[in-house]
Amino acid sequence: MKIRGQTGRRGDRNLCSAEAILLRYGLALIFLWIGAMKFTAYEAEGIRPLAENSPLMSWLLAALGIRAYSNLLGVIEIATGVLLALRPVSAWATVIGSGMAIATFLTTLTFLFTTPGWEQSLGGFPALSALPGQFLLKDVVLLGAAVWALREALTALRTREPAPRFDQMPGQTSSRPVREGRQQAGHQL
Repeated sequence: MKIRGQTGRRGDRNLCSAEAILLRYGLALIFLWIGAMKFTAYEAEGIRPLAENSPLMSWLLAALGIRAYSNLLGVIEIATGVLLALRPVSAWATVIGSGMAIATFLTTLTFLFTTPGWEQSLGGFPALSALPGQFLLKDVVLLGAAVWALREALTALRTREPAPRFDQMPGQTSSRPVREGRQQAGHQL
C-alpha cells in the first residue's frame, strides 16, 4: 500500500509537470507564432474584418492603417509570449504577460458579438460560422490558460517560491538555504 501511495504522488507530480509545461509554454508558443504571423500581408488582411467591425479596435485600425495595426499587434503578441515564457526567471514577467494575454482574449472574444459570424443558413444564433465564430470560440480555453498562468505566478510571488521545477507539485516548496544576514556567534554583519 505504501508503494501505491508513492506511485500515486509521483503520477500526480508528473501530471502537474505536464500541465505546467503544456499550459504555460503552449500559450507562449501561440502568442509567439501568431505574433510573428502578424507581420505578413496575409495575416494583416485576415484580421481586417475583425478589427473593422469592433468598436474597441476600429478606431486604431483607422488611425494606423492595416499594416501598422497588424505590426503593432504582432509586437504586443510576441512580447506577451516572451513574458509568459520567462516564468523560470521571473514570476513578475509572467504576471505581466498573463495580464496581457487575458486582455487579448477578452478583446478577441468580443469579436464574437461585433463581427458577423452567425450562420444564417442554420437559422442564425447560436449556430456559429467557421470564421470568425468557431475560430474565436477557442479563445475561451486560452483565456482559462492565461488565468491559470496568472494565478501560478501570483502564488509564487506571495509565497516567495523559487521558479517552478517540473518535478514539483503546485504549492510544494523546495528546501532553501538559511538566509544570509543573520548574526552568527562572534560575527557582526
